[in-house]
Amino acid sequence: MSHDTAAYDPAPHYDRITAAWQLLLGDELHYGLFATGDEPLDVATRALTTRMMAGGRLAGSSPDGAPLRVLDVGCGSGAPACDLATETGVEVVGITTSAVGVDTARARAAALGLAGVTFEQRDGTDNGFGDAEFDRVWVLESSHLMRDKDALVSECARVLRPGGRLVLCDLVRWREIPFSEVRERRVDFAVLREAFGDAHFRSLDDYAALAAAHGLVVDRSDDLTAATLPTFDRWRANAATHRDEVVGLIGVEGHEAFVRSCDILEAFWRDGTFGYGLISATKPS
Repeated sequence: MSHDTAAYDPAPHYDRITAAWQLLLGDELHYGLFATGDEPLDVATRALTTRMMAGGRLAGSSPDGAPLRVLDVGCGSGAPACDLATETGVEVVGITTSAVGVDTARARAAALGLAGVTFEQRDGTDNGFGDAEFDRVWVLESSHLMRDKDALVSECARVLRPGGRLVLCDLVRWREIPFSEVRERRVDFAVLREAFGDAHFRSLDDYAALAAAHGLVVDRSDDLTAATLPTFDRWRANAATHRDEVVGLIGVEGHEAFVRSCDILEAFWRDGTFGYGLISATKPS
């Protein structure tokens, strides 16, 4: 995949597909982590959130005794942020470039009565917060849509307080793809862009190197490819179950592109091209 860092705003894509994705991907809008492969999707997506929570070490409080303050970069529809606040008592600020995402997330938090969870329309690669404002930075399946990975990780490190932690979980690239292969599979890549936006994958080692370059100490790097593979079966099942509703939201071509993209991504997962990973790192005191 390209390493081009030219400006790309995924917001128009997310504004268009958020409602459909809640039907297709499940309420948390991310991959599932399957222990046996037989779990329902909602159980598996919660398991992935729980794995990230462990990587982020969300128990405890800030040095001043206040609840931990978490920045959720690419907060989607707000489900993980609300889960974090409900289960651990942290305060969360979720950011996304999608106005629809912000509205959806704010409505979710309001319905749950969560005063300590807020959502704002901001860019993860230039977030506008002050230095050292957060105890934790949480990046769940949003980094692949940000072309400038260096700017993303730099901003994550900058806003962390000393002793704070970054936890990042996303699709990753396990091998370089020759240009000739990209050209041969250009139809497949076009389908993926139609369904999921203009994604640019990096390796787990690349993310770890970026974290280290910006002064963070990486303490965890997990390959979750095999454990996330059953996600595609669940998504295809959702596409079949909710076909009429999804077609009403994104059209027949959008529905077909999503189903086809599940097949394409599953093949990439199985042949070792793409997969899924998690890193966590600490900002030295």
